Amino acid sequence: MTDILMPALSPTMEEGVLAKWHVKVGDTVSAGDVIAEIETDKATMEVEAVDEGEVLEILVEAGTEGVKVNTPIARLAGDDAAPAPKKAEPAKEEAKAEAKPEPKLKPEAKADKAEAPGASPVTAKDGERIFASPLARRLAKDAGLDLKSLKGTGPHGRIVKADVESAGKGGATKGATAAPTAGEPRKVQSLAQMGIPDGSYDLIPLDGMRKAIARRLTDSFRDVPHFPLTIDCEIDGLLAARAQVNALLEPQGIKVSVNDFIMKAVAMALKAVPEANASYSPEGIALHHHADVAMAVAIEGGLITPIIRKAETKSLAEIATESRDLAKRARDRKLKPEEFQGGTFSVSNLGMFGIKSFASILNEPQGAIMSVGAGEKRPVVRGDSLAVATVMTVTLTCDHRVVDGAIGARFLQAFKPMIENPVTMLA
Repeated sequence: MTDILMPALSPTMEEGVLAKWHVKVGDTVSAGDVIAEIETDKATMEVEAVDEGEVLEILVEAGTEGVKVNTPIARLAGDDAAPAPKKAEPAKEEAKAEAKPEPKLKPEAKADKAEAPGASPVTAKDGERIFASPLARRLAKDAGLDLKSLKGTGPHGRIVKADVESAGKGGATKGATAAPTAGEPRKVQSLAQMGIPDGSYDLIPLDGMRKAIARRLTDSFRDVPHFPLTIDCEIDGLLAARAQVNALLEPQGIKVSVNDFIMKAVAMALKAVPEANASYSPEGIALHHHADVAMAVAIEGGLITPIIRKAETKSLAEIATESRDLAKRARDRKLKPEEFQGGTFSVSNLGMFGIKSFASILNEPQGAIMSVGAGEKRPVVRGDSLAVATVMTVTLTCDHRVVDGAIGARFLQAFKPMIENPVTMLA
């Protein structure tokens, strides 16, 4: 008998949705057969059997959310199926633990242990030891109370349940009023606590993708020191070159977009300024060998960033073909983990929505991300005269631990001429 476990389809996956079963009880499967579909926070992927045998039991129904990695989801019986061995050893250990005599305690210690077994001191930020029972600690945390503000009435001044309950009625200062300690997550209040009454809105539950986006972007914005650099690029030459390129490629069914030119220019600028193609790590600054450029794609329920690998080695036609394939499969949630995880740089383009300029949040562990606005007719100064040009604003958000102001500026200096005169990157 073999358990089929919930697979980890990416290094960061902790749970997923068991979207669909392709087998039922009684079916016989072989290694390599597709048996289920799993939805992660980014994609839907097929799960293949690694063993062969008859499906004895489906342990997790299709459509179940929040299935933890390595949880048994089904059970197979092979040709030599036999009952699962009894777990005798753990039972023996439990019996030993139960039979082990309890150490003798003083009467007051017994009283505190009866309330919360395993009570232990808490060490405050300033090093002061705070003695509180586990139950008291949990109740204080739930009530938003600072243990340092409570006076213990238990044995040897230990804080016990009654102390927390008394404080909750106004006997102590609530921790929620104190300034949050750096590095600690902010306590999130409910909408009702912030003055929005229940029943006045429709609530859409968070799926795995939204939870992952919220967690990763909050971590990035809070923990990574970042700053923006903004420039304007005239793109009339790019629009003219795009028309000519598409006229040549149209017979092959290939159409190059403005974003494809941007992806190509970014890749070449990263090779010209390799210090911008970097990631921060505790061990040091990683300078990447290739420009693996991720492009932000809006999909139902969130955002995903498929990656053009080794973009500096690819032609405009190759980038255009690959980007369309990746974008389509991203919207269908059919990307493989290696197609959207990693990357050395990101491009987010909201020009098609008429957004003039914006600054994106860093996509860790990448050292920078470029935000691209709409190309629009604007007045420009040429010499002593005014003229009209199609201008596109781009903003580079940099991880200051890796890409400082000078490096970011040099990257934009390399990027701008290629965008304004695309022949330089096609030569």
